[in-house]
Amino acid sequence: MSAPVFHAARAVLLDAGRVLLDGPEGRHAATVRRLRVGETVMLTDGAGLAATAAVVEARRDSLVLDVLELRELPRPELTLTVVQALPKGERGELAVETMTEVGVDRVVPWAAARCVTRWRDERGTKAWDRWRSTAREAAKQSRRVWWPDVDPQAGTAEVAPILSGAALAVVLHEEAAISLTDLPVPQAGEVVLVVGPEGGLTAEELDAFEAAGADTARIGPTVLRTSTAGTVAAALVLAAGGRWA
Repeated sequence: MSAPVFHAARAVLLDAGRVLLDGPEGRHAATVRRLRVGETVMLTDGAGLAATAAVVEARRDSLVLDVLELRELPRPELTLTVVQALPKGERGELAVETMTEVGVDRVVPWAAARCVTRWRDERGTKAWDRWRSTAREAAKQSRRVWWPDVDPQAGTAEVAPILSGAALAVVLHEEAAISLTDLPVPQAGEVVLVVGPEGGLTAEELDAFEAAGADTARIGPTVLRTSTAGTVAAALVLAAGGRWA
């Protein structure tokens, strides 16, 4: 089994040698995972720096570790952003979790015109925090050393510039004439996928995104829910772009 992953600050890892893992991460490692002397873990700052470390002392709510190996992995040349329309209930966290596991680098929560869910005031802040926490935990579970960013909620006006700056931008639509697998995926640069709400995109949204340079494509012969479409499309893109090679 792979070593469990915990977050540690870059400055702490670069100091190397001996690391004190305390706070929420240390408590989880010591009381939930019950790690003991001699076991190994991976520590990462979530921005490419990773360390293999061995437990040398297990305390009540923290661990003392010796760094065995320190390495820095460059950011992938091909990065993937998913603009995710806000799903209902807990389906948003499900989408973020599975997209993170697949390898998505950035998630942009999108308040599409036909979204039933709306992020407003304190409730919206809490929802955003849940998405970020979900991405963090999914990144650790999937042993990623580059963790995805989760942007603040965006409207259609904020999404259009994201599309115009991409190497490839695609709006997923079940009535599109071409399939996502028919589009040439670049080996470098940013790919942006737009996942609409359950009620579909409006004509105004499609016009705005096409004006920003986005292609429209379907995923396959079936219609997926908004909470699963991004994950399936991300897998296709990352495989075609060489990230899964």
